[in-house]
Amino acid sequence: MFIYYLQHVSVVNGGSDMGLMKCCREQVVAVSPDTPVVDVARIMKEKNVGSVIVVSGDRRPLGILTDRDLVIRVLAREKNPQAVRTEEVMTRDVITFPDSMGIYEAIQKMTDKGIRRMPVVDGAGILIGIVTMDDMIHMLGEEMALIAKNIEKQSPPIPIPV
Repeated sequence: MFIYYLQHVSVVNGGSDMGLMKCCREQVVAVSPDTPVVDVARIMKEKNVGSVIVVSGDRRPLGILTDRDLVIRVLAREKNPQAVRTEEVMTRDVITFPDSMGIYEAIQKMTDKGIRRMPVVDGAGILIGIVTMDDMIHMLGEEMALIAKNIEKQSPPIPIPV
C-alpha cells in the first residue's frame, strides 16, 4: 500500500490562456489499489477532498474513488471498510484528459460523460493533476469579473441623480 500527495511542478508552454492547466489542481491525493477504504476515508477527511485517484506504481491512473462511492458501494452494502480494498469499489476505466486540452473541450466532454472530476495526464499518461467542474466554474467566474472590470473602465460614468 502507498498513499501520497502528488504535487507536480509543471512548465506551462506558450499557448492559449484558456488551456486546461489554468484551472487544473496540481496537488492530487492518490492511493494505490490495495489501500483499505477506511484509510481512504481518513485521507479524504484530512486533505478535505471528495475523491482520490487510484494509481499504479508508475503514477498512471487506474481509477477514481469518490466519497459517494464509499457511501453507496461500501456503507450502503454494509461491507467492512477495514476489509474492503480500494480496487474493489473504485470506478475503473477512468477517463483522463491530456494536459494540452483546452478548457472548453474539457467542459464539453465532462458534460457529455456526466462527470465532475477528471484526472489530467501528461503525454506519457502520468498523473499530473485533477480538474473539477467547481474549479472550472471558479476560473470562468474570475475571467468574467476581468471582462466586467474592463467594460466598466471603458464605459462613461453613470450620472447620479440629485
